[in-house]
Amino acid sequence: MQDAPIADFFEPGDGRRIACLAAEGSTPTIVFLGGYRSDMRGSKAQALHAMAEQGGHGFLRFDYTGHGESSGRFEDLTISDWLADARDIVTARTGGPLVLVGSSMGGWIALLLARELAGRVAGMVLLAPAPDFTKRLVEPSLTAAECHALSTRGYMTRPSEYGPEGTIYTKRLLDDGLARCLMDGPIETGCPVHIIQGMQDPDVPYTHALDLVSHLPGEGVTLTLVADGDHRLSRPEDLSRMERAVTDMLRQG
Repeated sequence: MQDAPIADFFEPGDGRRIACLAAEGSTPTIVFLGGYRSDMRGSKAQALHAMAEQGGHGFLRFDYTGHGESSGRFEDLTISDWLADARDIVTARTGGPLVLVGSSMGGWIALLLARELAGRVAGMVLLAPAPDFTKRLVEPSLTAAECHALSTRGYMTRPSEYGPEGTIYTKRLLDDGLARCLMDGPIETGCPVHIIQGMQDPDVPYTHALDLVSHLPGEGVTLTLVADGDHRLSRPEDLSRMERAVTDMLRQG
């Protein structure tokens, strides 16, 4: 078995150490933006890295602060913090046009990042994208006990199939999420967008993707619904579907 590559670290100078892995190559550079509590060593990120190297394209994947191998405590951080991580490392480590690939929360980060890097984003592939998930998915489902925990402890935890420790949501995260919401009006991306969404996704229902499409410009938006797809979208056929979508974006860019 091949050894896992050793992470590099980007240090903006404010105490953050952002773990990353990159490949040199032609532009557009592919940038992978992971999901909530995920890391850069998942199967989608690895598949894209291998695809980029094989095709000679630049590639960047990284861990947000509080995630994976990066510094920081997850419970202290918010959407705004993770957007700053993405903006700072992409600005420092890439040049020229980009194709952003955002998974789950990474789809939210990608849409926000496109606003901050106006003119550089040549295309986006969004996998089970979860923009505004704090407002549209978490808050409406809060129980009385969870609301009490948020108000008294500042956080609450839900059981999760992704780990025995469960999924934590903080009041700070939910409050910050309100300030970063996008789906209250048109979302201008300045580039084509391809959304891939599983219809058996228990975390981000496919109706959320349909709603997102209604906020995106009509031209250049593709929605692929995978009838038996789950939230991970990590089966071989899902990875192939993702790679084809990214390849199409590279051709357009």
